[in-house]
Formats: sequence, C-alpha cells, structure tokens
Amino acid sequence: MANLSKVFSAELDGIDARLIEVETDINTGLHSFTIVGLADKALSEAKERVNSALKNAGVKAPNRENRKIVVNLAPADLKKNGSRHDLAIAVGYLLATKQIKAFETKDKIFVGELALSGALRPVNGALSIARLAKKKGFQYVILPKENAAEAAMIPDIEVVPVDNLEELIAHLEERKNIPVHPETKIQFSSPAGFPDLSEVKGQEHAKRALMIAAAGGHNLIMVGPPGTGKTMLAQALNSILPEPTLEEAIEVTQIHSAAGSLGEHSYIGFRPFRAPHHTASPVAVVGGGQNPKPGEISLAHRGVLFLDELPEFRRDLLESLRQPLETGKVTVSRVRQSLDFPSKFILVAAMNPCPCGYSGDLEKECRCAAFEVLRYQKKVSGPLLDRIDLQINVPRLKIEELRTAKTSGSEGIRQRVAEARVVQAKRLVGQKALTNSEMSSKLTEKFVNLDQSAEDLIKKVFDKSLISTRGYYRILKVARTIADLDHSDQVSENHLAEAFNYRVKSAEVS
Repeated sequence: MANLSKVFSAELDGIDARLIEVETDINTGLHSFTIVGLADKALSEAKERVNSALKNAGVKAPNRENRKIVVNLAPADLKKNGSRHDLAIAVGYLLATKQIKAFETKDKIFVGELALSGALRPVNGALSIARLAKKKGFQYVILPKENAAEAAMIPDIEVVPVDNLEELIAHLEERKNIPVHPETKIQFSSPAGFPDLSEVKGQEHAKRALMIAAAGGHNLIMVGPPGTGKTMLAQALNSILPEPTLEEAIEVTQIHSAAGSLGEHSYIGFRPFRAPHHTASPVAVVGGGQNPKPGEISLAHRGVLFLDELPEFRRDLLESLRQPLETGKVTVSRVRQSLDFPSKFILVAAMNPCPCGYSGDLEKECRCAAFEVLRYQKKVSGPLLDRIDLQINVPRLKIEELRTAKTSGSEGIRQRVAEARVVQAKRLVGQKALTNSEMSSKLTEKFVNLDQSAEDLIKKVFDKSLISTRGYYRILKVARTIADLDHSDQVSENHLAEAFNYRVKSAEVS
C-alpha cells in the first residue's frame, strides 16, 4: 500500500520566496530514491544527505528500505536550487513511512540544509521565507538556529530554531519543546572602517555637495586630480547619512540575505556602502547569472554605490546603470522569466579630468594631448551624466591651505540631513517616493513651490541653456532639497541658482 505525505518548503525566486509543496510517495518495488521537479545538482544530491542524517538521528533511513521513494517538488516547472529543501524532504519521508507521529503540516514551512550528522546548516533567504509565510497565512517557520534571528524580524510569525534533526523529531512528537525565537529588534549602527566627514580638511564646496546628496538622495560625481580626497569624501558620506527606517532595514536585509552576503550578521542595521572594482563584470554589478542573484547596485539599495575611476569601467556596464538610476530597479530578463531587483541608491562617482589626471591643474602640467583628453572624457556618455544631479570639481589644496584648513564636525551636518529627510517624508506621505530625488515629474511640479524670482530665473536658464527635460526636473529636485536644508517652504532664486551651478560647473571638464 502506498504511503503519501505533503509538507511545505520555500524556494528563492530573485529576492522573493515562492511556496514549494514537497510530496513524498513510498511504494512497493526495488529500492530507489528519486527527486523530481526541476532539481539542480545540489538538490539532486539531497538524497545522500537525507539518508545519512536520518540514520544518525536514530531512525530508519531510506537506503534501508526496499521500496520505491519518489519526492516531488511542486510546482514542477519552477527550477529548484541549492540545499534548503533537505529538511522538508526528511520530514516528508518520516511522515510517509509513519516513523513519526502525524501532525498538522498546513501551518508549517520547513527549510534547512542537513549535515551528514543530522545537524542543520543555515540557508540564504530566511527573511524572504518568513515574509512568504506571513503572506500565505502560515503560523510556523522551522529552520536552522543560525537563521532564526533574521526570520524573526517579521512579526506575527513563530520562528522555531532547530539545531539538529533528532531535536526536531522530538519537538514534532511533543516529547520536547523548542522555544520560539523572540521577535528580533533591530539595533541601528554605523558601518565600521569609514572616515568621518570631520576628518576631511578643506574642500568645503565638496562637503556642501555631499550634504545635499545625503539630504535628498541625489547622485554625485567628483572630478579632480589624483590625491585630492575624492575617495575619502565618498566614504565619508556614510557618516552623515541618517539611520535607515525599519522598513528600509528589512528591504536591505532581504536583498543581502538572498545574495548570501549577510555573513555573521542577522540583519543589516545601517545603510550599505558598495564600491565594486572597475574590473567587475556587468553581471556582478547589475545582477543576473544562471540563477539570477542581486548585483552590487541592489546590494547598495538605500545606501551608496561608489564607482571610483568611472571612465575605467566597461562602457556597456556604465550604460546598464541608466535604467536603475531612472526607475530605482533593475530588470533581469531570462527566457523563462523576468526578475526585478530593487536598486534605489545614491551613486557617487569619481574621475580624473584626463588620463594623466592633471588637465586644468594650475600647479602641475598635463601631459595628455587634446584628443586623448577628449577620448577619455567621452568614455562617460552624456545620457549617463544627465542622470547625475550634482557635478563638482575637487581641486588640489595648496600646502598652506591644507595646514590651516579647519575641520568641521559632522554631527551638525548629519542633524541637518536628518531634519531635511523628515520634512521630505511628511511631504511625500502616501506617495511611492521617500526622498526628493525619487519624485516623478508630476510630484516635482506639485511639491517644488517656486517663488516669483525663482520662476523668472528658471525661464531664463531653460531658454538660454542646453538643458534636457530630465535635467530641468533634476535641477528642481536639487533646489527643493537645498530649500529643505534651509527650512524654507518655497524654493527661492538662490536655491535654484545653487542647484543650477552644481549641474553645469563640471560641464567644462567632463
């Protein structure tokens, strides 16, 4: 007589999870153990891990049975990857062979990789799986104890942390109770290893641009000779960014968990800073691959993406940034499906004005021919530059300026940035945007309240300058952020003039 069981697991599909039904059928016949349902190599090998884990947990393993065992992972047309279904397969087998007392399976999701000893190893995407469980009405998520704190970020879900298979069997048979993991309370922190803005001497113009970029989430490019502090300024941006909200922290953690980059952390309690090398491939930066995973631009979601030596990056990689810079997401298309990865980040780029780095420098002579300078600058296309709101020059400081320059504290700047973000959050409540940079053209028209002097100036600027429609709206957004920093409801002429200055100042160089 055939014995059949069904338990539930979950599969990662991009950064989201999808429900998987794990059906186990035990029938008479010569011994065989087959896993069907588009399983990859790692999942096909699950039968060996399950065999050894069940044996070492003190129960009868499948290879001791002279029966035909079929495990089906439904839906069968969804590709299954990795080892996260090991635990569900083992529990389904125990139920089908009646080696464990029957229990209610409709309210439980099982995920976890089994070691040969029966211990559970952590898996990627625990937070996504917990969100799926809540959405689908499940009560329990049963997973390795290393993943428990991450999954417990989602309220109203009971997370059961399991150390090994033997312990889980005792829990399911009510011989031993495994306490539910308490809800995880996120402790926000600052990422270690980054300089504080107060450590940067001089460059007040660049610091002002950083404050505006942090306050409104605007993209920034810095152009200047080598050694003027462009990289340090970019890294110091983290010191003035406000703490992420709870929802932002959950979004960021979900992406890093799906990508397997959480490391020893249970969650990400700070805004990420990603700085890929210029030799990185488009797939590594944008995302994708055979089993699509988030790239660097998604790992920088709600934080900073720093591209140093911008012209050295591959041209196709730079052009692939256009879509995420405009929409806040990147679409990875494959034959079977398309996946959307969120990628709302602040792009901070740095570049030299020419190959030798000294074009326009007053102290050191440039060794590049005119055509070399032009060819170098043309590596960064006009459409990409058009998506960067703040474009500034970072000149070399003279030794006298370096020694006498005073360092300004970052606490006051961070406070102003946080206050500006609060103003934006109140203004944009109920909208899809969180910062001024995310406003659509319709929202920009609605919320950028220009006074009469600003109206007159914008007409002159638009009529006499070669500014695109996109550039026009980006100037308005930056002006709105500058006004927010000044606690002004209206955008005045000086706010608009400063925004326009950031837009065109580096045009001569880049």
